[in-house]
Amino acid sequence: MRRNKGKARAKATTNSLRIIGGRWRSRKLNFISAEGLRPTPDRVRETLFNWLQGNIAQAHCLDLFAGSGALGLEALSRGASSLIFVEKNRAAAKQLSQNLALLKAKDSVENTDAQSYLQTAKKPFDIIFLDPPFRKNLLPNILDSIIKQQLLKPEGLIYLEHEAEESYHWQDWGLVELKATKAGQVRSMLLALA
Repeated sequence: MRRNKGKARAKATTNSLRIIGGRWRSRKLNFISAEGLRPTPDRVRETLFNWLQGNIAQAHCLDLFAGSGALGLEALSRGASSLIFVEKNRAAAKQLSQNLALLKAKDSVENTDAQSYLQTAKKPFDIIFLDPPFRKNLLPNILDSIIKQQLLKPEGLIYLEHEAEESYHWQDWGLVELKATKAGQVRSMLLALA
């Protein structure tokens, strides 16, 4: 009996996410528990990829603050051409690499912090997924770097999640808000160059 309870307890702490569309639809993948790691919920991802349906095929994407990789994996499943996942947490980056290997995807995981990656990035992206840890005031500097380094293609898009209590003037970065939604304490939006 004790053994069974132990197994049930271990099972309960296993985190998993489900890919909701595309070639890996309904595939479940594990991810680690880490402070601030909160995969974008299914309902929000469904809304996001409805927004992106005309842009995702063959897109070159960046998943900054990748965490579980939920956004980037969903993009790959739905036809993105390439994806770079950037994740600072070593264990989360390792799990993400294992999930990519499991899916036989050849995309790369960069185990570094977002700002360091942006300083060395060489090519612009069609879509950048930004889901930084909340309440750490990372967003302004990240957007500064993306714009300064010209890492968004002229017709590119940024998908962004931030705390509902925060507000930003996107025009400060030469961006316009195309779509937005709110779920609980999270605001999600699609931005483009003005």
